[in-house]
Amino acid sequence: MGDVTKSDFIIVGSGIAGLRAALAVGAEAHTVVLTRETVSDSATQFAQGGIAVAMGEDDTFELHEQDTLAAGAGLSSPAAVKVLVEEGPAAVRELLAWGADFDRSGNRLERTREAAHSRSRILHAHGDSTGREIAATLARSAAALPRLEWMPHGRAMRLLSAGGRITGLEFTTPGGERRQLRAEAVLLATGGLGQLYAETTNPGIATGDGPALAYSAGAVLEDMEFVQFHPTALALANAPRFLLSEALRGEGAILRNPAGERFMPRHHPAAELAPRDVVARALERELWAAGGDTGRGPQACYLDATALDATHLHRRFPLICATLAQHGLDLAKDWVPVRPAAHYAMGGIATDLEGCTTLTGLYAAGECACTGVHGANRLASNSLLEGLVFGARAGRAMAGGKLPAAPDAAEAGEARTELAAHDTAVLTQVRALLSACAGVIRRGDALQRGLRALEPLAAEGSLAAITAAAIVRAALAREESRGAHFRSDFPEALPENAGHHSWQRRGGAVRFAGLL
Repeated sequence: MGDVTKSDFIIVGSGIAGLRAALAVGAEAHTVVLTRETVSDSATQFAQGGIAVAMGEDDTFELHEQDTLAAGAGLSSPAAVKVLVEEGPAAVRELLAWGADFDRSGNRLERTREAAHSRSRILHAHGDSTGREIAATLARSAAALPRLEWMPHGRAMRLLSAGGRITGLEFTTPGGERRQLRAEAVLLATGGLGQLYAETTNPGIATGDGPALAYSAGAVLEDMEFVQFHPTALALANAPRFLLSEALRGEGAILRNPAGERFMPRHHPAAELAPRDVVARALERELWAAGGDTGRGPQACYLDATALDATHLHRRFPLICATLAQHGLDLAKDWVPVRPAAHYAMGGIATDLEGCTTLTGLYAAGECACTGVHGANRLASNSLLEGLVFGARAGRAMAGGKLPAAPDAAEAGEARTELAAHDTAVLTQVRALLSACAGVIRRGDALQRGLRALEPLAAEGSLAAITAAAIVRAALAREESRGAHFRSDFPEALPENAGHHSWQRRGGAVRFAGLL
């Protein structure tokens, strides 16, 4: 074991939630920010559409709240949503004060509309590079903190505990050496888990490490069954599943099936502006219908923006247009092949509204956490806002020493298994298993087969398998369809299950309860 480094606080992850938490902790604390790659590598960098916030003259907190609750399909926490929408404008004004360069028309911030929003409330930067601009702004501000220490290229492998609280973590260096960091508290802001699926819009670091670390230490995971699949990921052979922003459909682009027919009006009154889960399932069904019973039909459906003004498209979506051009496609002239891909996890490490988990000394924020704000289906462009608002709250709570408020908080305990230092050998297997059983459309028998195959891998200490098994376990337990979780053998939402969240802790069965 290498040297032990001590600090006041440890933040794992340098995306929007982690960086905003570091700023909230403040200049006086010695804070270590541990990242899998470099500071600039996070899912925040890839967020195209923008950040949803009720700052327009025709908008209100109440309207943003209503839209978020409606998208959440009966599982969003009203208290969490209220915090999100009411604290959102101040959080965005902070970004502006720190130098964030959002797009403007004259002196007014430009706003666009996305699916399931009742108002045009999406702010964007450099067209479709909003996440990159926000991340750069936060990184500049965090770099000015005199006692903040960046620790890149380190992967957290195990949470450490003593005296019933989390006291640090063990991580690996690029050379495979294991080292320890000790601190008063640890914040997990590790981002998403899309890389556990064969098709994903997420960056390579999004392997679900945060939930696996927390679960192995005894923390509660919540609502792990709810994984959002973005309907429109670029579907070209030998090309990454580059996300084609929902804002394109907000501007008027339409979807066509493999036969070239527009199909969304048959699936939902809002057509292309229906909630993401509805659109993703519609694409999946059109693909299966084109391929017969085997589902091995044409590769993709199509996103058609050819009726829109070419100059506007290239100004509004410069990154998307440039990326498509690399593959010989022109957004203004070509139908772009698309299909659903794993995009965002609504569930994660259970927290209260200030980032406290069920373990003393452990906090979580951002996509790896579950505050309840997204419920069963995240409203488009609420993720960046959540990272800002709840990242700041978690940082303040951590600095203030706030303790868990959970009614059945567990004692911190070391992981029962030695977590594997290198998951790469099993990651391909995990991706195949999870995609086969817990994708856009699920069924109980497939989930059971998937869980039987994943649990031995999880028992061997694979971080990827631990998180994947948690997803399947929760999906198998929820015998209904709600939001992003669709069971073909239980296709209806049960009214009595509204507000019932899945909880799981190491060594116990999945149970259903309210929020923390």
